[in-house]
Amino acid sequence: MNKIPRRVVTGIKDGKSVIIEDQQTENVVEHLPGLIISDIWNTQKMPAGLDFETRIPNTGFPQTPKNGTYFRYVVIPPDKDLGVEFKAGAPHPMMHQTQTLDYIIILSGELYMVMEEEETLLKSGDIVIQRGTNHAWSNRSDEMCIQLAILIDAENSV
Repeated sequence: MNKIPRRVVTGIKDGKSVIIEDQQTENVVEHLPGLIISDIWNTQKMPAGLDFETRIPNTGFPQTPKNGTYFRYVVIPPDKDLGVEFKAGAPHPMMHQTQTLDYIIILSGELYMVMEEEETLLKSGDIVIQRGTNHAWSNRSDEMCIQLAILIDAENSV
């Protein structure tokens, strides 16, 4: 499984900032073959507290804490390796919706963001602002895609 470093620089020793954690992330799960999700950090309230972390379960579809945030590192394998079959005209089998505002950055590879009516190809360096709508990710390439996602609890004002 991917080795994902996590460095937490929030400690104070003798009145100076120190690194309190410098190790591989432990909260890593392979939910489907090759679909690796690492939950890096979360917050439980807004404004966010800086004093501690509460670990939450690593699930295939994120469960962002009410009034909180969720920071995920996601490795998405090619659809063919996942066993996902996307049929034109039918909803993508991984279509889902979260009640969050998501900031997503594609770190490497490429990935289609599939919406109910259309889709777009995302490549390394692309940024997505996902605002609580139905969506799916489809990797139609032969390479893994790595994305970072920050999910923020949100209210739907529509």
